[in-house]
Amino acid sequence: MSPPVPAAALQVLPPGAQALSAAARAYNLQLTRIDKLKRQLAEMDALAQQHRQERHQAVDPLRRQLARDQRALALALDGQLQGKLLSRVQADTARALLRRLVRALAEAGDAAMRELHDRHSPRTLAQLQQDSADALRQRLEAVLGEPLDDEGQNLSAEQLLHAGMERLRRSQADAQQQRRGAAQARRERKKPGAAARQTQQHDADTLLRRLFRQLASALHPDRETDPQARLRKTALMSEANAAYEQRDLVALLQIQARAELADPAAGQQLSDERLASLTLLLKAQVAALERERAARQSALADEFDLPEGVSTNANTLLQSRIDETRALEGALAQLARDLEQAEDPARLKRWLNAQRDLA
Repeated sequence: MSPPVPAAALQVLPPGAQALSAAARAYNLQLTRIDKLKRQLAEMDALAQQHRQERHQAVDPLRRQLARDQRALALALDGQLQGKLLSRVQADTARALLRRLVRALAEAGDAAMRELHDRHSPRTLAQLQQDSADALRQRLEAVLGEPLDDEGQNLSAEQLLHAGMERLRRSQADAQQQRRGAAQARRERKKPGAAARQTQQHDADTLLRRLFRQLASALHPDRETDPQARLRKTALMSEANAAYEQRDLVALLQIQARAELADPAAGQQLSDERLASLTLLLKAQVAALERERAARQSALADEFDLPEGVSTNANTLLQSRIDETRALEGALAQLARDLEQAEDPARLKRWLNAQRDLA
């Protein structure tokens, strides 16, 4: 099976020495834009994967060391709390520090740290997590204006936040899509030639449907007796179904070329009216790819904790790794100093008093 061809390979070529028509140039321009957007999405994916690997190598060892040092400090505080050295206020400060140290470790699955937290806390970690989930649920329902589904009752605070934010994003996206559609319809009604554009849209839908049916007829695997050819047609038919569902004209044309069903000269024989109709489909595809690029940028910014308004590129991701590494190294240095004081009875009280004042 031949590999997918770029969208630009589907461009209309000038017949002989004649210049391309305006309709052909518009059609070719959209194909070029589609190639560019797909290339940007691929580059974004490759950059994100590289950053994940480099971040894993640079940050994960520091995080593991941080967890070990937090555990050691918590155990040192627990040991000091079992003696008679501390006053009531100092013991309360030590317990509060201990609970903060072990909570993240316990939530990550450290059973010993969970037991240590619950032994020094008036409320167990499970109760605190349920309190957080209940409070978050109330806030999300207030924002959404409706109750979350019943299955949300058993979700953790993190899962509940994810579910609520996903519901909110869907609601906002649906509302935005409706507003966009209504605004577009109003613009189309006001513009001269609205009837002609409606005709073009109808023709575009007809052409898309016709192309898909031609592919479905030629690629139907049940009509193929050779096992290897049947597997190939099954794969192409699955791609064609997905492309048609997404109204992806380029993908359907690429499948047609890969299946060797396309006439290389067919594009040059398309009328300007038909090219205009196909250009409508391509413009819609360009708009969808632009939305996907924006959504991907936003998702990566969230994943990598980039500041609001900062785009995802090689420089911002490198700076993010540097900042995260420095912050972890600073936290490790502070933990080492704290552990020295927590293990020294002569310095412990002064350290706890200083921690209480900071709090």
